[in-house]
Amino acid sequence: MRRFRLPLRSAASVFRRHAPRGLRVRLVVAFLLAAAFGALLTAGLTFHRARAAILDRAEETAVADLRTQLDSLAPDLTLPPTAEDLRGLTRQIDQAGGARAWHASASYRGGEPVAAAPGTRPVPDELRRAVQDSGRAVHQRTEHDGRPWLALGMPVAYTDDSGDTGTGTDTGTGADEDTHANTDADAGSLSGLTVYAEFPLDDDRADIDALVTAAEAGAVPALALALVPALFAARSVLRPVRRLRHGAERIAAGELDTRLDASGRDELADLTRSFNTMAETLERDAAELRRLEAGARRFAADVAHELRTPLAAMAAVTEVLDEDAASGVLPADTEDAVRLISEEVRALARTVEDLMEVSRFDAKAAPVHREDVDLRTLVTKTLQLRGWAHDERVRADLPEPAPVRVDPRRIDVVLGNLVANALHHGRPPVTVAVRVRGDRVEVTVTDRGPGIPDEALAYVFDRFYKADAARPRSGGSGLGLAIARENAALNDGSLTAANHPDGGAVFTLTLPSAASSPGTT
Repeated sequence: MRRFRLPLRSAASVFRRHAPRGLRVRLVVAFLLAAAFGALLTAGLTFHRARAAILDRAEETAVADLRTQLDSLAPDLTLPPTAEDLRGLTRQIDQAGGARAWHASASYRGGEPVAAAPGTRPVPDELRRAVQDSGRAVHQRTEHDGRPWLALGMPVAYTDDSGDTGTGTDTGTGADEDTHANTDADAGSLSGLTVYAEFPLDDDRADIDALVTAAEAGAVPALALALVPALFAARSVLRPVRRLRHGAERIAAGELDTRLDASGRDELADLTRSFNTMAETLERDAAELRRLEAGARRFAADVAHELRTPLAAMAAVTEVLDEDAASGVLPADTEDAVRLISEEVRALARTVEDLMEVSRFDAKAAPVHREDVDLRTLVTKTLQLRGWAHDERVRADLPEPAPVRVDPRRIDVVLGNLVANALHHGRPPVTVAVRVRGDRVEVTVTDRGPGIPDEALAYVFDRFYKADAARPRSGGSGLGLAIARENAALNDGSLTAANHPDGGAVFTLTLPSAASSPGTT
């Protein structure tokens, strides 16, 4: 049988490349491989024992037949025999062999074996030496031209004092591992005559080949039968795994009340119970977090709402004081104190308004009034309203029309916060550029400052986040960029932050382009 060998690494890489990926397929393949291994192991052991039994039976039968023939023919042989006597003896043995097709030869006193036919193969030297050294019957399995043969060597012994002869009955071990000997009782002293016989084991080989064929024929049905329990086993394992997967998907979708039925005491049942415990803990923690978050939002909204009325009164008073400070009727120390109080009141009022806006975002109650406008117009109005239109620190780059459908007030808040942030944290000049990119319109606000630290880029739009933790009072509440991003999302847009390769921060507002022609309002 031709054998093909693959290098170990190549076989492993091929298996990894073509290995089944589905859990069901893996389980079935593993079950079938285990069944195939068990079947092959059983077949191999059975074949080995059956082959040994067949060969042992053939050897024992051949030795018994040859002894029977010698017991019948050797007493008629005159000692010492001539070459013609030996040839006649071997001829009679060949004829008595019948279907066994003996090829016999005989020698006397270690002489050259004499065969009945001149074309008979010579006796193997190992067999001759084994018989001479042991003085017992020896057999040896050999192979010629792809056919198995059994070679026998049997010395003839005297049976009594009158000179009659018989077969030597003591046996020994052959010259090599393929040589075997039978064991009998002592029958007398050796006569010097040794008979050799050889015959093919074709029938026994046919029996062995029939065993191999039967094993091969039974392997496929055995694997086919093993497929049924493999499928059942895979199904019993995969059913709870599939339920766990569906349960995990439902929890990922927000259904934290998902629970699975756990029955049995195996590992999968324990895993299902652990899953239920995890889901229960998640549901409890999520409910607590929602409660705390709702309380925090409600607290912030209530505080902001309660502060609006006193802050309105304080703002009115500070306006009167500002007028007195501007007229010069107040002492210098009082005038400085009034200006400081006015600035703090206005900052507190802006913070309260930002908190109110954030609470509306959280409550999903922020109104959006869309209009068809040219984004260049919105940029121009934003700069004019805040006094930046003629400020050398701010530049506008508006080369082409940019029609959008947005809420102008909310986009104004976004642009105002971005420009104010660039002026406060970066360096002028600050450039506001508008570009049309296919079905999107982009507004970039770029400064010439040091840029945003890499560790702060992921958090610049978080509420109350300030990149410089050492300066908690940086002139802002930390809500401006968070409000800008919320307003961009309300207008189906996005807001991102990055650093320019030449230095400075770049904030990009992206909005969908309007389907209709631009118009101003």
